[in-house]
Amino acid sequence: MKQTGNYLFVYGTLLNAGNSFATYLTNNCNFYGKGKLKGRLYDIGEYPGAVADSNSRSYIYGDIVLIHNPTVLKQLDDYEGFGDDQQQPNLFIREMMEIETAEGSIDCWVYLYNLPVEGLVLIESGDYLKYRS
Repeated sequence: MKQTGNYLFVYGTLLNAGNSFATYLTNNCNFYGKGKLKGRLYDIGEYPGAVADSNSRSYIYGDIVLIHNPTVLKQLDDYEGFGDDQQQPNLFIREMMEIETAEGSIDCWVYLYNLPVEGLVLIESGDYLKYRS
């Protein structure tokens, strides 16, 4: 059964408990569950970048949160460098994507990497926290 709502899929530094913006998300969202997105995850240096690909055999793994506060997405847009008022082209773009969960799929906002990936290291596991540990 497909669910919709104001959900966000996070797969990178926003999963780190020590990240101040992850704390902001914890205070303004509720954890919904684990999820995965078909695509590839790249190491960009300080953070990862996800590239969605519905034909991919690999997945990007992360958490789904339910957003309660409508200002969260605007704050996240600024954090992720997304929007007309940000450097162009945007480093990340925010798109609604279908995320797979154990209970079925759910539509979530996802920040996808928006620049070329040539020369970047592929995170083969698709799991940023495992990759960093």
